[in-house]
This record gives sequence, C-alpha cells and structure tokens, in this order.
Amino acid sequence: MKRVLIIFFITSFFVIIFLGNVFGQTDVHNTGIMYVTTGTDVYVENSFTNTGTAALTNNGLLNVKLHVSNSQAAMPAGTGTLQLNGTVMQNINGSQPFRTYNLITNNNAGFTLNNDLSVANLHTYTNGIITTAATPNYLIYQAGASYTGSNDNNHVNGWIKKLGNTNFTFPVGNNLYERPLILTSLGSTAEFDVKHQPAITPNATSLFPALVLIDTSEYWTINRISGTSAVVTMTWDHSKIPVPQVLLSAVNAAYYDGTFWRSFGTAATGDVATTGSITSNSTTAFNTNFTIGSTALVLPLQLISFTGQRNNVYNEIKWTVANESGIVNYSLQRSDDAVNFYNIAIKGAANNGSTSNYTYTDVAFAAAKTYYRLKYTDVNGAVKYSAVISITPDLAGDKNFYIIQNPVTSKIDFYASQFYKGSYIYALTAASGKVVQSGTVAITAGGVYSLPIRSVVAAGMYVLSLQSTQHSLQKTIIKQ
Repeated sequence: MKRVLIIFFITSFFVIIFLGNVFGQTDVHNTGIMYVTTGTDVYVENSFTNTGTAALTNNGLLNVKLHVSNSQAAMPAGTGTLQLNGTVMQNINGSQPFRTYNLITNNNAGFTLNNDLSVANLHTYTNGIITTAATPNYLIYQAGASYTGSNDNNHVNGWIKKLGNTNFTFPVGNNLYERPLILTSLGSTAEFDVKHQPAITPNATSLFPALVLIDTSEYWTINRISGTSAVVTMTWDHSKIPVPQVLLSAVNAAYYDGTFWRSFGTAATGDVATTGSITSNSTTAFNTNFTIGSTALVLPLQLISFTGQRNNVYNEIKWTVANESGIVNYSLQRSDDAVNFYNIAIKGAANNGSTSNYTYTDVAFAAAKTYYRLKYTDVNGAVKYSAVISITPDLAGDKNFYIIQNPVTSKIDFYASQFYKGSYIYALTAASGKVVQSGTVAITAGGVYSLPIRSVVAAGMYVLSLQSTQHSLQKTIIKQ
C-alpha cells in the first residue's frame, strides 16, 4: 500500500498535503493546512479533530473510526467523502459545522451530532441511527443534496435541515422506525427544519371544526427559517405506530395554529388499517406541529346479521357488517356441541367503512345439528365474538337419506349415503299412535337398504322413523 506524506513548515503551522494512502493509528489533530487530494485515502483509526486554526480541504476520502470535531470557520465541503465507520458510538463535536461533499454513515452503534454535519452532494446510509443533540444540532442537506439507503435501521432521530427549492423527503424517525415527511411544491428557495416527535401529541382536544380527532401517537415539527409556501405529506404505518381507525375519506392533514388544530388537506391514499399518506394543501403555516386528523369519529363494527341455512347437503353461512374499519379478518368457527369451537374459514375484511356482505359454504357434510359463531379481530389485537347460531338439517328432504319409492307393498326401500353410517332403531307407527313394527337396521356404507313389512300390517298410512345417536329420518308411508 503506497503511503506518501509531504510536510511543509509555514510560520507556526504545518501545511500537510496527502498524495497517497495514509494511515493514522492514533488521534489526529489538524492545526494547520491539511489538503487531501483526489484519489487519496486517509484512514484515522481513532478521533479526528480539525481545530479553529486549521484549514481542511478534503477532495479524497477521509475515513474516521471514532469521533470527529471541527472548529474551523467556513470550512469548505471540498469534493471528497467523509466516511464514519466505527464500531462504537461516534460523536460529531466542535463549534463550527463539519462540511463534506459526500457522507457515508456505516456504524451499527450509531452517531450523535453535538455539532452540525453538512452534506453538499450525496449521503449514503449504510448502517446506524443518527441522533441529533437537543441544542439543537442538525444533519444539513445543502441545496441539491440527496441521500440513499434510509430505513428503520438507518435514519435521523432528531433534526434535519434542508436548503433549496426542490422536493425533499426527510428521513426522520424515532430510533426504532423511520417516519418520513415530505415537502413539495416549494414557493421559493427555502430553509426548512423537520423533526419527528414520537410522543403524545400536545393540545389534542383543541380542535377547530370540522376536525373531531387527531393522531395522539406521533407528530412532526416543521420550522421554516426562510422561504414561503410548501405542500406537506405525512405518512402512516399502522404496524409501527398505530393510527386512529377511521374512514380513509375522513383523514385530514392537520396543523396547530397556536390555539387549535386545523385541517388543511384531505388528499389521503392507502389503507388506514395498514399504510398510507395524507397530502396537505399548499400552506405558509409553519414553525409549528403537524399530524394526521379526521373529520369522523371511530365507530365500532356493527354486526347487522349472522345467519345460516341448509343448502342441499351443505350449510351456507352469511353475515353483514357496517362501520367496517380496522378489522384484520373474520374467523368462522364451527362446533358439534355448542361448546368446543374450531376455525373452518378465515376471511379478510374489506374495511371500506360501509356495509359489507360475506358468504361461506361449509362443504363438510352437515348431517346433524351444527353450531357456528363468528370471531373478528381488529388491528389492535382486540377480539370479539358473535352470538352462536345453529342449523338443523331437514333430513326428510335430504337427497342423501330418503325413501326411494312410496307407496310401498311388502318392503320399504331407502337410500343412505356413507355419511349416515351407524346403527338405527326404526319404528312403523299407525295413525292411531300404535307401533305396528319396530327393529334395528345397520347402515354400513352408502347404498340402498330394505325394511321388510310384516304380512300382518294392514294397508293404510303409517309414519316411518329411523333414529341413531346422530341422525334421524321421519317420513309418511302409504302401504298398499
């Protein structure tokens, strides 16, 4: 690895020109003129300090493993890159902003800005949360600057300053999740400061009509240092920070005017139960807090009906709901004894805020009395149940258990499918109520079975009944 270090003495300080790859194993303090040329890599294994008497120009790569401090006034951004890739928390200190052309942040332990850090061109988020001090200090994106790679693990927990007149998405968050805010349609070249506030939204009950509620779980502060108007877009992600479950059409952008929260835009897209965004009207109302509001209250799900009926050999279950919002799914549950229920189907919710109809056909053969209930779960994990309904099959008209021919003469033929397997007691009862014949019959498989009629049974009208522990058949018989 080539290492070239040329040192010139000028009066009381050094002029240091880096022309090749240079490695510093201890802290580096620059008190003179330090110039990193294009194509040169400078690696500082500990801290780097640029003092108030220094003049640093970085046109190459300045790689620092520990803390960075700058007190040089009007430090130029140069055309190079500052890479912070330590293994313990790295602090940005000093009395003057540290300016760099490109910035790479790559440290799982994160970064703390006790001083401003300014990016003129491209910031690459690789690993680590950037936390700004409460002074406040800022991660500054100069006019034309951009970034890449932000996400829940790589964003700014604190203040971002943006200069210029182009649209910009602020990669702010709360140290756990990135919660970006977007400014577009800037009326002029401007300077905006943005911070995500993962706290209880202040003055949440001071609402100007027609707002009826605001999100109390998070908000953003937007300060305008210079400029005029802009359009604000706020996002939500219910899986990260819950939002009120309201109709999408009722979602509004809201800002605090010092006395009331006011609506200033209704262009919401997405799904309130998952993710989405709300875009405001163009506004000049800044230096205040912003959040998501609604012009409609949250209404509980209303189960209008939950019914079931026999359809041939199947059971058809239907339910109708209103005020459907924030429901994850419906679990249709079945029971054979009205005590022990188990899921037979799960249906996702439409969540359209209006009336919705659902149907399910229970294709499992239902030859006995069957019980059903509906379980529904909302996005907050709350679970509710419907009342229990029951369906008793009309076995007399069942195409899987029926008399083949009527009137009869010397025998009664009937068909039973395999679902009716079992041991049955049968009785043939006259109109007077007298049982003229009885016995047992075993249904071992699907097919036709015969009950011989005793010769002493006179012609006339009788009722045949077959009964097992689970099934029954009752039919009027005419003997000729």
